Amino acid sequence: MTVAIDASEAAAPTGDDAVPQQAAESTPAVDAHGSTPDEERAEPAPEEPGNFWQPPADATAAAPEKPEAAAETTEAEEAEEDASGEVPESIARDAHEFGVYARTGGWAFALKVARSVRPGGQPAGETTKVSARRFAGLAGCSADRVMRFYKAWDRAADDGVVPQFESLAPGADIDLPDADVWLSYYVSRSSGASVRGQAITEAAEAEGIRPTKALEVAENPTALRAAILADPGTAEAARKALMDRLGEDPVLRTGMARDIVRTDDLKKAVAEESKTGGQLDYVRKIVEEGQVKTPAGQKIEAPRSLREEAERHLSLIDELDEDEETGEWAQEAYDSVRTLVAETVEKDPELRVQERRAKFYSSLQKATKAFEELTFDDVDGEEMDTIVEDDMLQRLEELQQAISTCISALQKAKTGS
Repeated sequence: MTVAIDASEAAAPTGDDAVPQQAAESTPAVDAHGSTPDEERAEPAPEEPGNFWQPPADATAAAPEKPEAAAETTEAEEAEEDASGEVPESIARDAHEFGVYARTGGWAFALKVARSVRPGGQPAGETTKVSARRFAGLAGCSADRVMRFYKAWDRAADDGVVPQFESLAPGADIDLPDADVWLSYYVSRSSGASVRGQAITEAAEAEGIRPTKALEVAENPTALRAAILADPGTAEAARKALMDRLGEDPVLRTGMARDIVRTDDLKKAVAEESKTGGQLDYVRKIVEEGQVKTPAGQKIEAPRSLREEAERHLSLIDELDEDEETGEWAQEAYDSVRTLVAETVEKDPELRVQERRAKFYSSLQKATKAFEELTFDDVDGEEMDTIVEDDMLQRLEELQQAISTCISALQKAKTGS
């Protein structure tokens, strides 16, 4: 096979014999003995007997210089030289196939599968196409690899990107989509064909990354573990991913909760974060709802000064970076607004009375619940002697006196005497 070229290009010398015209004209003609015509016309100097010829003092100056343009050719000239000669058929074929793949990517190979492998369920006698296994044997690869190209074409055909298998005859050529489109349909790993692989593929596409990268990580959990242990950035990404998954994965949620309660350091960290979260929630509700809960549990309207103080603390906390600890800031905000709440209660006589009444009722309910549990209903008479100790009776008698004093004070306040 030859490549057709322009007649003017064919006339140009090629290879090492190619010398620019300007360089050729500027080079003096030299005869077979290495002499120029001027040298032939010059009268030779008489030689003295016994003397041999000696080179001129400046031998470099005497020799004609080769123009620099003749020593090196430009890239444009090299390209012209490459295009001017005949190209072996094997090279031309490789270049053509390389260009097709550069433009279309995997579509070029998927087309070979799509036009040669018969669709599933089609009998062998109805078509000249072969099975995927037979095609793989001829190609010297696995049938799974052939089917990955087959399924990629099938998905693209469903979307109308390429023709259906039935419309393609063996050896037929069609215009193929761009190479970038190929990555949207081809899954290079066999795990991508499973239900689990499809879920990973969809999640990867939602995140804007290539599915093959996510599938590779999923197939090698040990490598993922190593990256998490060695790299804080990977560990942070894994933490965020787990938190996003907790809401829809009850099994994972239960497992993480179990791991936390079984690890002392994690339990302490959770307790601290829970405390910090509660304090921030208390301050935030003052700003958002305009109400505040007093120490006794009453809900009252928050004064403007209290809301402004709470908002000031929240603005400082919101400006913290994500990796900064908020515990100390939350504690300061909580203490500040609690102090203002106490001052608000003390300044209002009616509110102060309501607060003390609510506090007394709260203590009374706790005491009532505790006294209700002070029974020996489940203890028989024989065990009573072994359970009772002297300080038990003494403490109960002290409690009884405190209750009697409290009752007397309430009765006196009620009767006014």
